[in-house]
Amino acid sequence: MEQSQTRKELSRDEINRLITEYQETGSDEAQTRLVYHYEKLIESLAYRYSKGQSHHEDLVQVGMIGLLGAIKRFDLSFERKFEAFLVPTVLGEIKRYLRDKTWSVHVPRRIKELGPKIKRSTDELTNELERSPSVKEIAEYIGATEEEVLEAMEMGQSYNALSVDHSIDADNEGSSVTLLDVMGEEDDNYAQTEERLLIEKLLPILSEREQQIIRYTFLESLSQKETGEKIGLSQMHVSRLQRAALKKLRDSVKNTDIDI
Repeated sequence: MEQSQTRKELSRDEINRLITEYQETGSDEAQTRLVYHYEKLIESLAYRYSKGQSHHEDLVQVGMIGLLGAIKRFDLSFERKFEAFLVPTVLGEIKRYLRDKTWSVHVPRRIKELGPKIKRSTDELTNELERSPSVKEIAEYIGATEEEVLEAMEMGQSYNALSVDHSIDADNEGSSVTLLDVMGEEDDNYAQTEERLLIEKLLPILSEREQQIIRYTFLESLSQKETGEKIGLSQMHVSRLQRAALKKLRDSVKNTDIDI
């Protein structure tokens, strides 16, 4: 089969047919067509964590492994799009790779696993409280001690061996130049595009009202109060619906490490 044909855009029915064919017969052709179809998406998900760094190709390969696993395990009896299962599966593989392979300093596994929970809870509490949460509030939210939270925050700084304030050179005037001075900035437009891609893949499992709340609070960074004013609900009602929506998303991807 010619490559141009292989890369032809596939409909949802065609995707499901190819998955069925591969699961039942192990067809190399079906697998290849699916790999080509999702190649760009895997590249995008890998870039989310590599930002063009040297390990980008490694993350792409890890993402491809996640894709192949998703093709094998996807249950077609559930009435949901394959992408809703694929995206969290691939992100889970990438995060496990980063957690286990890319820390510059050895950090206990429990600390590595606590870090993402702290990040998620901080985002959720910030939205709910409309301010930065305290260490005590984060600890209570995730069921950990304050000491464990502080330890995880401190050890998280060991992900890279050098601080961004580390002096690497001097400019023409003799002033020191740090890593922070020469680091590129993240492309906000790219990040927004990627977030919208992920949202489109995962949000269909929510009700229309829940989708509105997630879009306003996470994509548009509105507070719960501002979101309530837009859709005619109290802040408390928005908070309850937001928690319910997040639980649905977590339950749908409970076998992965995706940040929701």
